[in-house]
Amino acid sequence: MPPLPLKTVLLNTAEIEVWPAALLRARSNRDARALSRARHVLRRKRDGTYLAAELDIGLLPLIPNLHREPGVDAALDALDALPGRARLGLEHIAELELHGLHERLDTLGLDEAAYAQRTGLALVAEPDWLAFAGLDRYRRALWLRFDAARAWLHLRDAALRDDVVLEVISGYRSHDYQLGIFERKLTRGLGIDDILAVNAAPGFSEHHGGLALDIGAPDEPPAEETFEKTAAFEWLQANAGGHGFAMSYPRDNPHGIVHEPWHWCYQPA
Repeated sequence: MPPLPLKTVLLNTAEIEVWPAALLRARSNRDARALSRARHVLRRKRDGTYLAAELDIGLLPLIPNLHREPGVDAALDALDALPGRARLGLEHIAELELHGLHERLDTLGLDEAAYAQRTGLALVAEPDWLAFAGLDRYRRALWLRFDAARAWLHLRDAALRDDVVLEVISGYRSHDYQLGIFERKLTRGLGIDDILAVNAAPGFSEHHGGLALDIGAPDEPPAEETFEKTAAFEWLQANAGGHGFAMSYPRDNPHGIVHEPWHWCYQPA
């Protein structure tokens, strides 16, 4: 498998992601000016705040007191090391420590050991870098682990040759992003058990590893059982396995998660 150019790489650290600036959207005129000149941007994982832009002339802070930002030193170290890595391949992937996981689960009132025993789900570490795999349905950058990105692009192109359009709804998600899903649903009045029926707890989602995809079809609502009645799902059932993908949550799965015909995970050889 050939290595990947660095301009299509997301560097991942415990608290901060380092993005290629060209793949980010400006949220203000100030952002637009910074992004137009930047090579990379440091982005806080917890809430998506842009922290600093790497310019040809050096680092431009985008928040006050950047030096006090948790995790900024690790992110800058990863950025400094990037040129020396030249090009990245599968052999360069490492897993991040499960940083802050206990605090995330405590926030939700979940006991890690009890949840793992009840569901049979394993903890999933985040990779320290991810590959750009195109855009999702919402025109957002889609990040996956290097091998899963290549497999997805081959799967998508094979479907197109059969006149089937596959759209990605979601790919890689950090532990912090998963926690945000729970917090937003709790704010809307859903109970924790109802959320756990459709979302794995932070730290336990296959999306954390950059191997899982939520797949949809044009004009179909995202993440609904009706997806299994589409030509896209029929095609996936017949062909996804040949590209290394399997549906993780069929009906009556042992994890207590609802049937998810849209959720497919790459199985490394």
